Amino acid sequence: MDGMVEPGGLDRRIGAIRRFNRFYTSTIGVVQDKLLHSRFTLAEARVLYELADRGRSTAAEIARELRLDAGYLSRILRGFERDGLLTRLPAPDRRQTLLSLTDAGRAAFAPLDSASRAEIGSLIGALPELAQAELVEAMDRIARLLGGRDPSRPTLRAHRPGDIGWVVSRHGALYAEEYGFDETFEALVAQIAGAFLRAHDPTRERCWIAERDGTNVGSVFLVRHSNEIGKLRLLIVEPSARGLGVGRALVAGCVGFARQAGYRRLTLWTQDILLAARHLYAEAGFLLVQSEPHHSFGLDLIGENWELDLG
Repeated sequence: MDGMVEPGGLDRRIGAIRRFNRFYTSTIGVVQDKLLHSRFTLAEARVLYELADRGRSTAAEIARELRLDAGYLSRILRGFERDGLLTRLPAPDRRQTLLSLTDAGRAAFAPLDSASRAEIGSLIGALPELAQAELVEAMDRIARLLGGRDPSRPTLRAHRPGDIGWVVSRHGALYAEEYGFDETFEALVAQIAGAFLRAHDPTRERCWIAERDGTNVGSVFLVRHSNEIGKLRLLIVEPSARGLGVGRALVAGCVGFARQAGYRRLTLWTQDILLAARHLYAEAGFLLVQSEPHHSFGLDLIGENWELDLG
């Protein structure tokens, strides 16, 4: 009957989760003493990743993110420092110490990061793209449920069939309604999105869709410009989701993936009238490097080029 709790159901669910845990830890190899045949344990590799991803961080931030005991983390950091992988710098307020990888630390992390990407790639590479997207979405749902996040809040996922058409349609409609852009803007968006679908490299390019209660509310793309330069494109947030941190999360996801993919610089082109987007770019560390007036999309505009050094 509806609302009835199945007797013994909790025990069966616990058993199912434990079976999945055994399967997954065995599949990704975390039961080995060292991760990915490296000299690092899983905990050490996670700390290395946080240091590489953040650039500079405090021990307290890393402990909080990884939920590591402060004493255990301190021993790992001392080992990194002894091996020449880590340096400590005074924070601007002098009350804390900033941790940063040395050149040797980044060199030690690089093969570990490459091996991890290759292992995950081989694990899911044989799956169709739709199955890959479903897998990522399922993992994100697990993280939301166990992390205590409100399931009604927007979450990010990879694109799936039908999403790119939505991106084109919503760009055309919203920019016409809010800024008066004509149909040539929608044509440009369709051209960019179509090129992404035809030939995108999933190891270096990606589309993120922000979703809330099963409805798309935002998007952003990272596309390859050259081996060292990536481009952030087609950032959009629906009016109903503004003020919820969606744009910030989309930009952060794009920047983080660009670093992991090996780009040294991230660029974007925007217009000076897009004030909210410009604020997000500046907040993420992008710098305005060039501006130029132009007539496009039926309007006189000032186009802007922004750049973020990922080195």
